[in-house]
Amino acid sequence: MSGAALGRVPRPSRLRRPGGGGALARAALLLAGLVLVTAVGHLAVTAPEAAVLVSVAVLAIGVTAVQPGLVPLAVLPLLLVVVRVGSSGVDLSVSDLALAAASVPALFLARRPFSSGLRAVLWAWSAYQFATLVTVVNNPYAANAVEWAHAGVMVAGSLLVGWAVGANGHARTGVRLLIGSIAVLAVGTVVQGVTHAAHGDLAPVYPTFPFAMHKNFAGTVCALGAAMVYARPAWAGLGRRWSRVLMALMLAAVLFTQSRQAVVGLAAAVFVLVLRGRSDRRRSKLVLLLVAPLLLFVTNLVQDQVQSGNQFNSVFQRLTWFQDSVTVWSTDPWFGVGLRWWYTDRFPFQFQPPNAEVEVLTSAGVVGLAAFIGLMVVALRVAWRLDPAYGSLAVAVLVSRLVQGQLDLFWSAVQGSVPFVVLGLCLGAARFAEHGPGRGASGAAAEALPPDAAQRPDERDERGGGGPAGDRVASTA
Repeated sequence: MSGAALGRVPRPSRLRRPGGGGALARAALLLAGLVLVTAVGHLAVTAPEAAVLVSVAVLAIGVTAVQPGLVPLAVLPLLLVVVRVGSSGVDLSVSDLALAAASVPALFLARRPFSSGLRAVLWAWSAYQFATLVTVVNNPYAANAVEWAHAGVMVAGSLLVGWAVGANGHARTGVRLLIGSIAVLAVGTVVQGVTHAAHGDLAPVYPTFPFAMHKNFAGTVCALGAAMVYARPAWAGLGRRWSRVLMALMLAAVLFTQSRQAVVGLAAAVFVLVLRGRSDRRRSKLVLLLVAPLLLFVTNLVQDQVQSGNQFNSVFQRLTWFQDSVTVWSTDPWFGVGLRWWYTDRFPFQFQPPNAEVEVLTSAGVVGLAAFIGLMVVALRVAWRLDPAYGSLAVAVLVSRLVQGQLDLFWSAVQGSVPFVVLGLCLGAARFAEHGPGRGASGAAAEALPPDAAQRPDERDERGGGGPAGDRVASTA
């Protein structure tokens, strides 16, 4: 690490404790732990299974009190599990439950103070929640209220979970866990795709391992993973060889699913990172020549469906859904007809609009749409203005997801939460690198701060070599 970078690290006496929330939050955790211990004693006889679950909760509280970042870190792989639990209009996924569970310690014991960027996104989220609260009040039904809380956790909860991981010095492990978990999904998709292709079946793959997935879910998640791998921040510790293997694996998974929105979203993320003037590393513009065939692949798929004349394929079905969405929106243009309105029987249509803005427009009206656009603009602006050593990863994932959302469902488990987790993680990692303990004082510090002296030559070349540009990135990180 350069002398300039060392000079930016404050003295230990100026540092706040990881659980900067203080004694009140710790006292609340202690009280909750005592209550749960008492419950374990009672349930051990009457309900052993429940006693085991409560014991796990007690253990989580203890771990959280010692190191606030570990519980949010541990649930990151679960954020990709889309298996449903529940029924009717209030069913949730494992991802939703894990996110909600991790949000509690992240909220009370995450490192304070929050960075200005995190606060800005949380304020924009508050405005969006207030705007959509109007439609919850105007349209009282269970799915409406549940989705309001669900959307709030998907944004604010994800930001806080990512912040807790990054600001407590676990950014590198967190990014590796997310990429590794997505790689597992990609492996299952590729193996199934190769097996089908060997039998002459070239239809889109609907993966069944490690759990059943829709092709568009698997494709968009793998595309988000590919965008993360392409961004490849130095502090994540991903070597060029492993990055190429992971990129090839995830790209193959996307192509096997034939998810058009996934391909377009990934192409948009690569395009933005390559042409971004202020970046953490030099990226060859020749990669855009590799993106062109992907877009041609999507164009051919769309043309084939249009020329088929099948009025029930995905292209014509989307056009029909857009027309029906306008009909629903006209019922209440300003405040919308309610979140998850397709779970009710008030309309002859029961579908989730396959476009982010159209869904918000029908659900929360013009007022909700304005707040939604504000939230997305603020999130992108915060990521863009963050030091590129950290912000490029967040920019890639946010751009990819927003472009995907123009052609597919936006507010859905996993795809809706992961971009905000990554944004919070990058903001937390930047704050930890600036204010955290020195590399020699903590292994977590070594994990969060990007390597300089020990960095491999090929990575230094990608960032601009060992000259002033490369040193500048290391010093600002």
